[in-house]
Amino acid sequence: MRPTPHKALAASALAAATMAALSLPVTSASAASAASAAAPAACSPAQVVADSGFESGTSPWTQSPTTVITNRAGQSAHGGTGFAWLDGTGRTRTDSLSQSVAIPAGCGSARLTFWLHIDTAETTSSVAYDKLTAKIGSTTLATYSNLDRNTGYVQKSFDVSAFAGQTVSVAFTGSEDSSLQTSFVLDDVALDTSDGGTTPPADSPRTPAAPSYTVSLSSDSSGTVWTGHESATFTNASSAALTEVYLRLWDNYHGTCSAPPITVRNVTGGTAGPLSVGCTALRVDLPAPLGQGQSATIGFDLGITVPSGADRFGHDGAFSFVGNALPVLAVKDGTGWHLDPYTNNGESFYSLAADFKVTLDHPSSLLVPATGTSTGTPGTGGRTITTATASKVRDFAWAAGPFTKISGSSSAGVPVNVYSVSGISSSSAQSMLTTAKSAVDAHAARFGAYPYGELDAVIDNNFWFGGMEYPGFVLDLVSTTALTHEIGHQWWYGIVGDDEYNSPWLDEAFTDYATDLALNKTGANCWNSVSWASSGEKITNSMAYWDAHSSRYSTVVYGYGKCALHDLRRVLGDTAMAKLLKDYATAHWYGVSTTAEFKAAAQAATTTDLTSFWTTHRIEG
Repeated sequence: MRPTPHKALAASALAAATMAALSLPVTSASAASAASAAAPAACSPAQVVADSGFESGTSPWTQSPTTVITNRAGQSAHGGTGFAWLDGTGRTRTDSLSQSVAIPAGCGSARLTFWLHIDTAETTSSVAYDKLTAKIGSTTLATYSNLDRNTGYVQKSFDVSAFAGQTVSVAFTGSEDSSLQTSFVLDDVALDTSDGGTTPPADSPRTPAAPSYTVSLSSDSSGTVWTGHESATFTNASSAALTEVYLRLWDNYHGTCSAPPITVRNVTGGTAGPLSVGCTALRVDLPAPLGQGQSATIGFDLGITVPSGADRFGHDGAFSFVGNALPVLAVKDGTGWHLDPYTNNGESFYSLAADFKVTLDHPSSLLVPATGTSTGTPGTGGRTITTATASKVRDFAWAAGPFTKISGSSSAGVPVNVYSVSGISSSSAQSMLTTAKSAVDAHAARFGAYPYGELDAVIDNNFWFGGMEYPGFVLDLVSTTALTHEIGHQWWYGIVGDDEYNSPWLDEAFTDYATDLALNKTGANCWNSVSWASSGEKITNSMAYWDAHSSRYSTVVYGYGKCALHDLRRVLGDTAMAKLLKDYATAHWYGVSTTAEFKAAAQAATTTDLTSFWTTHRIEG
C-alpha cells in the first residue's frame, strides 16, 4: 500500500543532517602481512553452489540421465522455472545429480539447504521402496523415501561446517524399484558460508503449506453483498503435528464483532472456535492431529458485505472494491502462529503462495476485474459467471461495478486492463494503461518475468490511500509514480513474500527503490536528507512501532528505506546490485524473504564488510 504520493514526496524533502559516509580503514602492507601471519584465513561469505535454482541449463551440474534438470510438465519449480526431477518412472532406475563445490577456508559456518518435493504412487505406509540419498563428499546427510511424500516443497537444512577448506561433491542419488513411481524433485540447492555471524540460521518450516482455495460466491444486484462457500486444502510442512489452523478474516476490522462484514458459518473439516484479534482471526480445531506431509481440507459458508467508502475494502457509489475479504490461512513458523492485528496505516498481511479458483456470479451490468486470469460465461436472468484462476498468489481481490475498460499488451506480451470509475477521463485512463505496460516490463526485466497471466489496474481518484497492491490486481489513483509503485509490488510482496506486519520495509522500501529505477531516478544524495526522530527509529521497525508513530511511517520505511538501497547500490556497484536483486528474487520466488536473509545475500555479493553500513542505515535483523 502506498500513502498518497504527495505525502511521501513531502516527507522526502525534510531537512536533515548529513550522515557520515561509510569508510574503510587503511592498513599498511607490513601490518597486513603480520596480521595474515597471525590470523587464520579470512572467510569471504558466499553461496558456493552454482546455478542453485537450475535456471541455466545443465552446467556445472553432472546429471544422469541428461534429463534430470528440466522444466517439463508434470512437476513444478520451487522458484523460477527449472528444477531437478529424479526418478518418477515406475520402473527399476537410478538417477544422480552432483556438483563439485569449494567451501572457503576460515569460514566458521557452512550450511547446505535445498527444497524437496516427493510424490509417489506407492500405497504402503511402512516400506521404503524408492529412496533419495543426499551426500556431501562421502558423508550421507539424509535418506528420503516414498514414505516421506509431501504436497509442495519442504526445505531441508544441514550444517556442513566441518568441510570448510575442502572441495567436495554435493550429490543426490535417487533409486526406484520395478513398479509404482516415486518422484524426488529438488530446487534451490544452496551452500551458504560465513564467518559464523553473517548467514542466518535456516528458517523453520512455514505451515500450513501449499494452500489451495476454491470459492463460489453470488452477489446482489449492486455487487456489495456476496454469499457462497469457500474451501481450503493445505499440507502440514512442519515436523510438529498441527492440531488447529487459523483463518484471517481481515476485513472484520471495518465493522464490529456484533455486526462483522465477513461471516463464516457451518465449518466442515474442523470445529470453529471463538473469534479473536479484533474478530479478524478464527481458530479451527482439526478433528485429529495432522502430521508432517499430511493434507486436510476445511470448508465453510461465507458472507461478505462491502461497507461504504473508497477503500481497499469498500464501495465508492456503484463501484465496489473487495480486497482481503476472502478468509486465508494464517502462517505458523518457529515463533508460533502469526496473528498480528490489522493496521490501516500499512499492511498486516502475511500468507504463503497459494492457488485460487474463484467463481463470481453477478449481474451482467457489472464488470468484475479480479486476481488471476478471468473468463466470463452467461448465467441466468441477466447474470454473468466470472471464473478467475490464479496460481502461486498470496491473496485474492476483485472489484465490481459499471467500469469503463480499456486493454492492451506490454511490449513483452503481458495483457494489461485498466478499469476506470466514472469521472476518470479517457486520456487519464489511456495514460495509466501506458504507464502499466511500461512498468510491468521494466520490473520484469530487473527481477524476473511477470508470472500472473494478466494485470488489472482499477483507477479511482477518491482512494484516500493512494494505491493498494494485490497479485495481478491493483487499486490506484491517476498517478504514474503510484501505479509504477503498486505494479512493483507484484515482485516485492507478491512473488518475493514477506511478513508485512513485522518487516514492512522488505516490500515497501524495495518497491519504492524499484519504482525509482523504473522512472530513471538515481536517488543521488537522498540519504543526506535523513534525520532520525529518535534512537528507537529504524528502517526495519514493525508496524506495531509505526502505528504508534504513524506520521513517520512513509518518511522512514519508504523514503529512508529506498535511499538505503540506493546507497547499497553505490557500495556494491550497479552491476553487482542488479545481480543481487535478480538472484535474490529468483532464490525467493514464491517464497518468503527476511531481513537476515537479505543482509546475508548482500554481504555475499561483496568483499566489503557491510557491518558499518547496516548500523549507519539502521537496518537490523
